[in-house]
Amino acid sequence: MKRRVTVLVFIGMLLSSLACGIQLAPQTEPPLATSQAVLLPTSEAPPSVASPPAPAQALPSGSADLAGLYELANSGVVTIWSFEHQGSAEVESLPTGQGSGFVIDREGHIVTNQHVIAEAVEIEVDFVSGAKAWAELIGTDPDSDLAVLKVDLPADQLSPLPLGDSDLVRVGDFVVAIGNPFGLSGTMTLGVVSAIGRSLTSERAAPGVNRIFSAGDLIQTDAAINPGNSGGPLLNLEGQVIGINRAIQTESFTVDGSAANSGVGFAVPVNLLRRVVPNIISNGQYDYPYLGISSLNDERWNLKTIEELGFTTSTYGAYITEVVPGGPADRAGLRAGERETAIPGLLAGGDLIIAIDGITVRQFDDLLSYLFKKTEVGQEITLTIIRDNQEVELTLTVGPRP
Repeated sequence: MKRRVTVLVFIGMLLSSLACGIQLAPQTEPPLATSQAVLLPTSEAPPSVASPPAPAQALPSGSADLAGLYELANSGVVTIWSFEHQGSAEVESLPTGQGSGFVIDREGHIVTNQHVIAEAVEIEVDFVSGAKAWAELIGTDPDSDLAVLKVDLPADQLSPLPLGDSDLVRVGDFVVAIGNPFGLSGTMTLGVVSAIGRSLTSERAAPGVNRIFSAGDLIQTDAAINPGNSGGPLLNLEGQVIGINRAIQTESFTVDGSAANSGVGFAVPVNLLRRVVPNIISNGQYDYPYLGISSLNDERWNLKTIEELGFTTSTYGAYITEVVPGGPADRAGLRAGERETAIPGLLAGGDLIIAIDGITVRQFDDLLSYLFKKTEVGQEITLTIIRDNQEVELTLTVGPRP
C-alpha cells in the first residue's frame, strides 16, 4: 500500500502569498531548502456554526486528566479510508490511503482534511465502537484543506466532539492530538501550542502561472503528528477541538519515504471550521476574503531590504510587490513596487500596509489572520499604508477569491 505525501517546499522565495493575496514562485528556480512542509496524508492501505452537543460528561475546566480526556474524546475520532481506482476505472477500487477525522454533530457530519480524500472514489469511515460506514462527500474547501463527509448511522452511535474557540488559544497552552499515525488508530500525543497565526500554501492554485493561494492563521504545535494524523482533532485540556491537524514541517523521512515528525506541526484553527463547514453543508463551498495583492515574504524583511526600499529601520508591515489588475486592491488604488533596486527582483515604491481596521500589521501573517478571522466577502475595510513616506488610509471592499 502506497504512502501519499504532498510536499510543500519552503524555498526562501521573494514573494509571499495572500489569500487575500497569492503565492508567487520566484522567477528563477532556487535550490530546494532542507526543510519541507508536508501535508499529513494519508497513511497508506448559516454564517457560523454552533458547538455541537458535548459528550455526556465534560472534563473540569483546567483539568490535566489526560486519561479522562482520551476516554471522552476518542469515541468521536474516526479512521478514514480512501478507495481509489487502480489503473482503469473499470478495475475495482482498493483502499489506498488512510487518515483521520472527527464527528461534529449527530446528523452524521464528519470533518477531515481535503487532501485525505482528494482522489477517493469511495470513502469508508471506521469508528472506535467497531462500526463501519460508507461516507458521502458533502463538499471540500481546498483553501482551508477541509472536507465534510456524512455517514448514515443512528444518532446514538455518534459522539460529536465539542468545538472550542481558537481565538483564545495562547502560545504555551497544552494540547493533545488524537488520530491514526501510520495506521495506529486511537493514538494520542501531547504537546504545547508553539505559535499562532502561521501561514502555508493552500491546496488551490490561483489564476496565472506558478501562483498558489495561502492558508493562514494556522496553529503551530509540537505535539507529535505524523502521516495518518491528517484531519484529526487538536484538543485543549478541556476536550474541546481547537484545530484540525493538517501538515508538518520536517527534514526527516522514513525509509519508505514517509514524513517523520520533527516537532513542528500545523493545524487549521477551529474558528475557520465554524465559518467554512456550514457553508459547505448548505452551499457546497465557501468564498474566501480576497484583496488581490502579493506581499514580500516575511523572511526577506531584513535591514538590507528595508534600506533599499527607503524605509526607516524601525518600519514594519506587509510590503506590496504585486497588485492583481481589476482586483479589490487595484480598484482601491493600492500600488506595487515599480523602481529597480540593488537587490535583484526587489522593486521600490510599493505601498506598505501597517494596519487593517486600526489593528497593527507587523508582518504579512498578521494581515492574513485578520482577513480570515474578521472579514467576509463584501465587507468594507480600512487599510493604513505608508506611501511616499506619508501615512495614508484607503477604503477597500473585500472580494471573493477568483
